[in-house]
Amino acid sequence: MVKPTDPAVASLKPDLTVQCDLVDSTPACASDIAAPSTPRTPADEGKEFFLSERSEGEAPIRVYEFKLDADGGPSKEGSYIRLPPAYTPYILRVSLDAGTPASKNGVFKTNFPLDGGAFERDRFTERSLPTDLSKPIRVDLPISHAGAFVYWVEYDGDASGERIKGREGYFNIDPILRVRARTSILSSDSKPLLPSQGGAKLLSEVVNLPLDALLILTVVSKWMGPIAEWKAHFQEASDRGYTMLHWTPLQERGESDSPYSIRDQKKYDLSAFDTAVDSQTATMRVEEILRVAKEEYGLLNLTDVVLNHTANDSPWLAEHPEAGYSPSNSPHLSPALELDTAILEFSSSLAGKGLPTHVSCQKDIDTLMAAFTDYLETKQLWQYYVLSTEAEKAAVTDALLSNTIIPWTGEDVVGRTVVELANIVRSACLIQGQGTLASRFVARVDGGVSAGFVNSAFPTLGNDVNALAQAWVRVVDVLNVPLYAEWKEDTRVALENIKNRLKYTRLDANGPKLGEITANSTLVESYFTRVAPYYQSDPATYSLANNGWLWDADPLINFALPPSKAYLRREVIVWGDCVKLRYGSGPSDSPWLWEHMTSYVTYSARTFDGFRIDNCHSTPLHVGTAMLDAARKMNPDLYVCAELFTGSEEMDLFFVRKLGVNSLIREAGNAWDVQEFSRIMHRFGLGKPIGSMDEACMTSMEELAPPFGKGPTRPCIVSPLNGSTPHALLYDLTHDNESYLDKRTAEHALAVAGIVTFGYCAVGSVKGFDDLYPKLLKLVEETRPYEITGLSENSGISRAKRVLNSLHREMVIGGYTEGCVWRDYNYIVMTRMHPITQHAYVLVAHTAFEHRGKERGPFTPSELAHTRAKFICGFAIDILSHEISEDPGLLRGLSARLIELPEVPVEQKNLVSEPCCSFGPPEYFPPGSIMIFETQLERVDLELDQFCKSDAESAFSGLDLVDLNVVLHRADTEERDATDGEIGVYDVPGAGQLTYCGLEGWMHPLRHITRHNDLGHPLCDNLRRGAWALDYVVSRLAHQMDVFPNLAAPVQWFLERFERVKNDAPAYLRPKFFAIIMTEAYKAARRALIEQCSEFISDGHDFTHSLAMCAVQMHGIVKSASLDPVKPTPSLAAGLPHFSAGWARCWGRDVFISLRGLFLTTGNFEGAKNHILAFASTLKHGLIPNLLDSGRNPRYNSRDSPWWMLQNIQDYVKMAPNGLSILSEFVPRRFPVDDTWVAWDDPLAYSCISTLAEIIQEILQRHASGISFREYNAGPNLDQQMKDNGFNINIYVDWDTGLVFGGNADNCGTWMDKMGESVRAGTKGVPGTPRDGAPIEITGLVKSTVRWLDELSRKGKFPFHGVFASAHGEEKFVTYGQWSDLIQKSFEKHYYVPLDPSEDSKYIIDPNVVNRRGIYKDVYGSGAGREWSDYQFRPNFPIAMTVAPEMFDENHALHALRLADTVLRGPLGMKTLDPSDRQYRPNYDNSNDSDDPSVAKGLNYHNGPEWGWPLGYFLRAYLYFDTRVGEGRDDAMRTLHRLHRALLKPRSHIQTDPWAGLPELTNENGAFCRDSCNSQAWSASTMLDFLEDVYKHAKS
Repeated sequence: MVKPTDPAVASLKPDLTVQCDLVDSTPACASDIAAPSTPRTPADEGKEFFLSERSEGEAPIRVYEFKLDADGGPSKEGSYIRLPPAYTPYILRVSLDAGTPASKNGVFKTNFPLDGGAFERDRFTERSLPTDLSKPIRVDLPISHAGAFVYWVEYDGDASGERIKGREGYFNIDPILRVRARTSILSSDSKPLLPSQGGAKLLSEVVNLPLDALLILTVVSKWMGPIAEWKAHFQEASDRGYTMLHWTPLQERGESDSPYSIRDQKKYDLSAFDTAVDSQTATMRVEEILRVAKEEYGLLNLTDVVLNHTANDSPWLAEHPEAGYSPSNSPHLSPALELDTAILEFSSSLAGKGLPTHVSCQKDIDTLMAAFTDYLETKQLWQYYVLSTEAEKAAVTDALLSNTIIPWTGEDVVGRTVVELANIVRSACLIQGQGTLASRFVARVDGGVSAGFVNSAFPTLGNDVNALAQAWVRVVDVLNVPLYAEWKEDTRVALENIKNRLKYTRLDANGPKLGEITANSTLVESYFTRVAPYYQSDPATYSLANNGWLWDADPLINFALPPSKAYLRREVIVWGDCVKLRYGSGPSDSPWLWEHMTSYVTYSARTFDGFRIDNCHSTPLHVGTAMLDAARKMNPDLYVCAELFTGSEEMDLFFVRKLGVNSLIREAGNAWDVQEFSRIMHRFGLGKPIGSMDEACMTSMEELAPPFGKGPTRPCIVSPLNGSTPHALLYDLTHDNESYLDKRTAEHALAVAGIVTFGYCAVGSVKGFDDLYPKLLKLVEETRPYEITGLSENSGISRAKRVLNSLHREMVIGGYTEGCVWRDYNYIVMTRMHPITQHAYVLVAHTAFEHRGKERGPFTPSELAHTRAKFICGFAIDILSHEISEDPGLLRGLSARLIELPEVPVEQKNLVSEPCCSFGPPEYFPPGSIMIFETQLERVDLELDQFCKSDAESAFSGLDLVDLNVVLHRADTEERDATDGEIGVYDVPGAGQLTYCGLEGWMHPLRHITRHNDLGHPLCDNLRRGAWALDYVVSRLAHQMDVFPNLAAPVQWFLERFERVKNDAPAYLRPKFFAIIMTEAYKAARRALIEQCSEFISDGHDFTHSLAMCAVQMHGIVKSASLDPVKPTPSLAAGLPHFSAGWARCWGRDVFISLRGLFLTTGNFEGAKNHILAFASTLKHGLIPNLLDSGRNPRYNSRDSPWWMLQNIQDYVKMAPNGLSILSEFVPRRFPVDDTWVAWDDPLAYSCISTLAEIIQEILQRHASGISFREYNAGPNLDQQMKDNGFNINIYVDWDTGLVFGGNADNCGTWMDKMGESVRAGTKGVPGTPRDGAPIEITGLVKSTVRWLDELSRKGKFPFHGVFASAHGEEKFVTYGQWSDLIQKSFEKHYYVPLDPSEDSKYIIDPNVVNRRGIYKDVYGSGAGREWSDYQFRPNFPIAMTVAPEMFDENHALHALRLADTVLRGPLGMKTLDPSDRQYRPNYDNSNDSDDPSVAKGLNYHNGPEWGWPLGYFLRAYLYFDTRVGEGRDDAMRTLHRLHRALLKPRSHIQTDPWAGLPELTNENGAFCRDSCNSQAWSASTMLDFLEDVYKHAKS
């Protein structure tokens, strides 16, 4: 026995001799397996559990959370959820992003009985979704019992009163299965024990049996002898380690003797009894023997349930022919029956016609088919297709003579050709009965209709009845042409299928070779059962279609119903002993059949522990659902499996979801080589990969609120659900497949047995596989009984199978959830490992897909580092003879000898880096051999998981927001700047550089890895190869502790954990522990960040939190970009990665567009204040810098920047605690007040001090007086692209309107600041969007500022009251109130473009250049020659609406916003120009140096590409005006839900993009733009602004 170093490890190895902890705490014995009856339902008990007080020692509740899509439906991968058995009630948590469409008065509906009571398929429980748009939406559903359930979300649509049903999703809950416990199969020294030695001995206790621990043996009762002898078979199956018997149907069999051709579904087969018994006694004895199997032998019982057909001699068919498909109830089958009858008649007449009755060659087939073709023509089946010319002529004649003409009212038919007239008749659907095939000449046209038609078509014929009738016959002849062609094609297909079937059944070597053709053994199988004694008198009623199957058929289409012609075209591979059952659409269509079959499944569910749904894919879905519902009412823990032949995993999943199939049968025998077998095992039997990390990284501890609103709060463990794949029941061989001797080699069976049982899935087999039966046993013809071989020498591979089955059961119950499938040449190596103890079992299997002799063959020995291994056992199979000598009295296997291999030594090695053990196959290890080893990792640190997760919160709680910028983010340029180039982002070989040095950079790949256990990811490979990543995380933080002393705690935390991982964890587990540590660190750091934020953030949902993370992402210390020229201070980056360091990092405009959202809404008032004061200190010319450059060389070329700063000061005053005090702050001035340029270290620099209020006043006064200057250092050294005139800055106020004007044709002083650069295209120095004049957003910002200052001055809170101005040669004092009034009065007149041209006289409009109406001008007063640019529809007007809504006519505003919603809004931002504008160019490419001036060198930067930050202002403006005069006036939630749809793409982007932010811009329709910053400060900021408005709405 491999002994773990740590005794605690040994204690975690499962003790299989005691009752499983999952079993109820009360003592149990075998008789307790059947649950006692109780009036309470399982749902009632679950509800009672959650309402009751917590019991002492109660484990945390498991919570399984799955997230719905925006429309309330599941994601594609989440469309099916498989949940574990409810041993203890648990919670299924449904989550949905707030504000998504499905949250609009959303109601979650499911047919799981959440509030108690019994399950009913069509009874739904509801849970209303929370309506707070600022908080996450969660609904907790208490789960208490097994079954298959559907759910969906119903919510309000856009139209009044409209309710939308979202896409359905499904969750299936595994049943609770209990069996008797067993002792271990292995001795204390890890050797297999025989039953006589106490190995796998049954105990009195019971254990819960997970589905993966099922070991199912298929048995055929008619080969087991009389029921009195069945116990010997039970003993054999139990000794071989099986846990469940799969019984082919035990009901009375039909005349074919096939178990699947059931004669009476409600009677057991009496031939199973050695004495005569009645039906009632038979039922009692069957139930008793099955109870014995379960209670005395530890074998659960599963039976096939056959719902789709009944035996052709079922006596009840004579009484209830409506239960089958016949021409009487399915008239389209009439010609199919005639064809079938023709085959019967032809078959019985061959001898008399001199035709061959035996088929010995192809010529015989050709002769027979030629004769049958001639015979079939005499049946004139074409009459079922066509219109009768005689009948049609008579009908039209009668109508004409009796004047019962129906006038033609369709299209004009006069002068049309006969062909054209026929086409009109077809298109007008005048032909009744066409295609129904219900009777001969069923296709017809009403005589009155045809009379009216020919009267209209042939007016020249007048009242000549005969001529008109003849004309109609000509039309009918044309109508019949395609109908004759259809008949001919159907006949051709039918004859071809008959020929092929004849060849297969009579001639082919691999066919049944049926022999002589007679009346009883017809040419081909009959498609219809003719029920005696009534068939002769009423063949239409008593000729019932037999069941079968079709190649490549759609399983959702019933081939017995029209329009299918499968029976007529002879496409059905028919089972002649089975009549297909006709259920109709529901019980009312066939009441007796529904009652009969419901009774059948109900008593079966009472008797058996599970069902295998036979012919599942062809069973009507509504029938299967209803029958299983009835069965589960009788037995809530019914296990259901099925084998589907849909040919599509998607269709398989459809059946699984709808029916609640617990396991899908898969077949290992389908593997044709080592690679395919490995794929099958990896797909269906892997479990989780070794070192999996989803459970360790994705779970979290929380407090669970009472799901019913009452009861205690309970601790819970929350695990996310990613969706499920159907559980596999993997058969080594099924009872209806060829043996391995036929299909591969007999030796291969042993290898298959080993490989399959090492899968983490349910396992199935047949006795013939274990005993090495040479051939497939035929269920119908075979009558010999099984030979009971037990574990004897002649039992094939059974002794090996006993060990394998028992180990499989122990590994599943013991929690060996992790596995590995490895192939090497002809070998497959399977490993099952316990994720905690690292104890494992390893199987080495030498496959034998083909005969290769006895050689061992090449194999690369397994080398396991820091691991000890021990040989358990090995087996080889020696087939003594491949000759098949059948015993006429018994079913026996091949003559073979199972060889137990001697001890295989394990080699201990000492490699250069680490010790390891190695093992491989011995010299004698022929194909088909297997061997099993036990392994144990040395130095298992059982506390490592918990240690890695521990104390993270305390380690990161002391970090401030700037520290967190270092820990969480830092782009490459930032890190290199901060560390003098020593450290950059980590580069993962094969995956490339991370986006960030900090935790966010690591979390992007780790989220994918942990969610999907993608241990093949390049990062995992890098971690296994070395500890470089671990060292990097520690070293980069330790390197910066001098600047950031708070990092000491996280450094120490990381160091302790990484050192322990490096010392104690093997390389293959390094990715797991790295992921645990990084995930815990990230959660702690994120939590520390959120806790330092405002209530709006901390109470918000994930999107709000992610946006708040952007505030820290953008705000940090880099040496080259400070707010202070002397020392490094935290500064706000405009965007990453392009604007991360140096002069390009900190932009005045960007800072103040971003400051409100990133600093003020998040509560970082200190960061906001520092930026306000820093930029205020650089005031010069009445402006603040566009580029700060740490205050060293600021550039003053933006007209809007000062107004953005003033808006932010206003916001700060209103939002920050004691915000008004900032106006009294003293501000050292970077430049003298006379605007003299001095260097930053000149004595005059910072020598003058002003208060912030004085700075504000100076900005207003300088604008009022007019600003005119030439930029300092103008020329190529300052800007290589700009023309000379562009350096001239001129700004003034028009005191007739109060509007601020500025700029010229050669500069661009607003945020749309792209300067042309292309010499080739002639755009160098030409602004893409000069916007000279009065841009609308500046007007709004000015209005907002003067309005605010007027309010303050009136209250005595601002020391200034207005500005001095010169207007029309007159000096005057203009108060802020007067300035505000001027703008208010002039705004609409100067900016609005009326929807109705008749109103143009009220506004300043040049209709000659208007492109779109009902909008607001982007600029007023563009320069000469560019007047048209005033009228461009751009996304700047919502900014003005947001900051100064009072300027706008509310109805005008809302119309313009609605227009913007349809014209300008894109997935992630707003189009910067109306697509109808001739300048619109939506795709930005700065590298384009073509000769196209509109796009060369990216001149279209703001002429179409979709920018992120204006979206936030659009949403804020829309919210304001729509709730005042729009659909939200009476119900603001309507507006909020509409606007939240615009958040769907940004929300998704920030959660999935590696930069964890919102981009600067995108190209057309949200397409990626490579020149964009991946994360832009203002894009995230304005989203936060909008969400804060939403939060305020919710609070109000």
